[in-house]
Amino acid sequence: MIDKTIPSFDDAVEDIHDNAVIHFGGFVSPWNSPSYLVSALARQGAKNLTAISTSMGRGPDQAHLQTPWLPEHLTPTDFWDVGLLAKLGRIKKGIASFAVGHRHDLVYPFEERLSRGEVELELIGQGSLAERIRCARAGIPAFYTPVGPDTSVAEGKEVRYFNGKPHILETALHADYALIRAYQADRFGNLIYKGARTFNATMAGAATITIAEVDEIVPLGSLQPEHIHTPGAYVQRIIQRPKNPTLSWEESS
Repeated sequence: MIDKTIPSFDDAVEDIHDNAVIHFGGFVSPWNSPSYLVSALARQGAKNLTAISTSMGRGPDQAHLQTPWLPEHLTPTDFWDVGLLAKLGRIKKGIASFAVGHRHDLVYPFEERLSRGEVELELIGQGSLAERIRCARAGIPAFYTPVGPDTSVAEGKEVRYFNGKPHILETALHADYALIRAYQADRFGNLIYKGARTFNATMAGAATITIAEVDEIVPLGSLQPEHIHTPGAYVQRIIQRPKNPTLSWEESS
C-alpha cells in the first residue's frame, strides 16, 4: 500500500545532510511558504546548504511584519522562510532572483552575510530560474535563452546566436530535496494548490526527494483527477500542518 504521509516535520527532514542542495518553494509570501519544514530543518542542524529560492527570505526577526494590504490580525504568526537558515548560518550559497529586501531600512539575514563575504550568491532572472528548475523535472539538461547576454549572468556560460540574437546556455537546476507547500494531498502524494502555485508547483519533482507540507490530507479518491495540479509521482513525502499555529520555530515539530 502506498502511503507517503510522515508523522512529524522532524521525521520528514531527518535525512537531509550537510552540503545538500535544496529547493525552497513559495513566493515571498507567508501563505505559500513551507514554514514548518523550514523550521524543522533549522532544528535538525544540516549546514553548508545550497538554497534555491526565488527570494532568500526575510528571516525570523522580520517574518511577522504586517502585510500591507491585510489587517494585522490576519497576518500568519507561523511563518518562517529560508531566511531563518541564513540567520543561523546554515547556508553557504544561494541561487535566487531576489537576494536582498526591497526596503532600505531592513537588512535581511542573507544580505547581511553576503555583505560580510560569508555566503556565495548566484543571481539569475526569475524566468530563467523557473525554467532551469522545470527542466530538471522534465529531464532536459539545458536550454538557450536570450535573457542575460552581456551581463554578469552570462559569465562563464556558452553563448550562441539564433536569428541574429545572442543566447546563453543555462543548465537544469536539480536539487537533492525540494521543500514545498500545497493545500491538499492524498496519501499517494497527489497535490492541489490554493491560490498562486508559484515555485511550489515548479519545484515539485525537480529534486531527488520532494517533501510537501499541506494544509489537509484527504481520503484517497477525494481529489478529482482533473483537479490535481502535481501528480503523486513527483512527491515522495507529505505531512499535514498543525490545525493551530505554533508561535516558535523551535517548537513546531
